[in-house]
Amino acid sequence: MNEAMFRTVGGLRSGYDPDEVDDFFEHARAVYEKGPASALSGRDVRSVAFDVVRRGYQTSAVDAALDRLEAAFVARARADFVAEQGQQAWMGKLAEQARSLYGRLTRPDGERFAPAHHRAPGYDPDDVDELCARLVAYFDRGAPLTAHEVRSVTFRRQKGHAGYSEASVDAFLDRAIEVLLGAE
Repeated sequence: MNEAMFRTVGGLRSGYDPDEVDDFFEHARAVYEKGPASALSGRDVRSVAFDVVRRGYQTSAVDAALDRLEAAFVARARADFVAEQGQQAWMGKLAEQARSLYGRLTRPDGERFAPAHHRAPGYDPDDVDELCARLVAYFDRGAPLTAHEVRSVTFRRQKGHAGYSEASVDAFLDRAIEVLLGAE
């Protein structure tokens, strides 16, 4: 019997489906080691989802491993890009990605994202706007901010129109993480 990649949760607790996680990490390892590089991207790693089952893998351990894996794939993509087109071109690509974020970042507080639908859960606009201010400080003044900090932020909940739509905020933050990882 093979040794498990991650610890499982015990008793009646739930975690990620071990078979799905093992299959994904084995596939990622094969792609990383043998290519082709385009077969899996950092975005692919960030967007993977696993079923939750009783006695599954500890979600925090798997999530931490996914964060490291994503960073490895982004670093590899950066190295490949720089080898082919040069550092200046890579920085230009990152600058263009950052500019695509900037329009939303410059909107007034409370108006950066669409409101959540009626009675749907949303993110507290004050919390999201605070993170957006940190992103502006990073882009404008080089204030310290890492992809890990953005990835691990939690927002208070707001229901309905009092909150920002979770989907639009999450999509925006995914793009911000890509830029931050590319610059790290």
